[in-house]
Amino acid sequence: MPEGDVDRVRMGIEGLDEMLSGGLIRGSIAAIVGTYGTGKTTFALQFIWEGLVRGETAIYISLEESEESIVRYMTEKGWGIEQYRNTSFFVLKLDPTNFNLSINSIRNELPSLIKRFTATRIVFDPISLFEDLFESDSARRYEMFRFVEMLRDQRCTMLMTSETNRDNPFSSRHNLIEYLVDTVILLRYIRSDEQTRVRLVLEVVKMRSSPHSREIKPYEIAGGRVKVYSQANLF
Repeated sequence: MPEGDVDRVRMGIEGLDEMLSGGLIRGSIAAIVGTYGTGKTTFALQFIWEGLVRGETAIYISLEESEESIVRYMTEKGWGIEQYRNTSFFVLKLDPTNFNLSINSIRNELPSLIKRFTATRIVFDPISLFEDLFESDSARRYEMFRFVEMLRDQRCTMLMTSETNRDNPFSSRHNLIEYLVDTVILLRYIRSDEQTRVRLVLEVVKMRSSPHSREIKPYEIAGGRVKVYSQANLF
C-alpha cells in the first residue's frame, strides 16, 4: 500500500494527529509514556471517546481505576459516555495484586471480548502495573512479547500507558514496552531557563512505517481535553 494510502486511526487530539501524519496506523500498538501528572489517562480516554463517536467499539483495561471511576471521570468532562456503556464501551478491571487472575483474564477474556463485540480500539492503563507482576526480567520479556503478539492477532488499534523509569524520564518503567510497540509518545515536564515556569511537552519518539514529527511540542489539558500546539516553537 502506498504511504499516502495508509489507513489511519485518529487519536482525536488536536495537534497530535497532525504530528502522526493523520493518526495511528490502523491495527498498530502505541504507548504513551510519562511521569505522574502528565495526563496519560486523559490521552487514553480521548482516544477511546474519538472511537465511540465514530461508531467504533472500545475496551478499556484498567489496573488502577474502577469502571465507576472511569465513567464518572468521562462524565465530568462532558462526554455522554452512558449511551455507549455496555453497548460499544466496555471496561475490564484487573487486579494488579493477583498475578494468575490478571494473566488468565488477559489470555482468556480479552480475545473473546474483542471478537464478540468487534472491538477496534483497546486501551491498557497502565501497562507498567501489568509488567510489575513478573518476578524476573526474563519472564517479563517473554510474557510481554507473547502479550503483544496476541494483541496483534486481534487486528485492533491499541494504546497503552506507562509510567517512566524512576531514574530515566525518557524510558518506560522497565525499559521494555517501547521496543515492543509500533509508536511511542513521550510526555514530560520542562522548566524555563529562569526556573519560573513548568511546561508540559511531548514528542513522537518512534513510529514504525510512517513519517512523523520529530519536534518537541507543548501541550495543555484544559476543559478536560488535551490540545497539542503542533505549530508552536518551543525554544
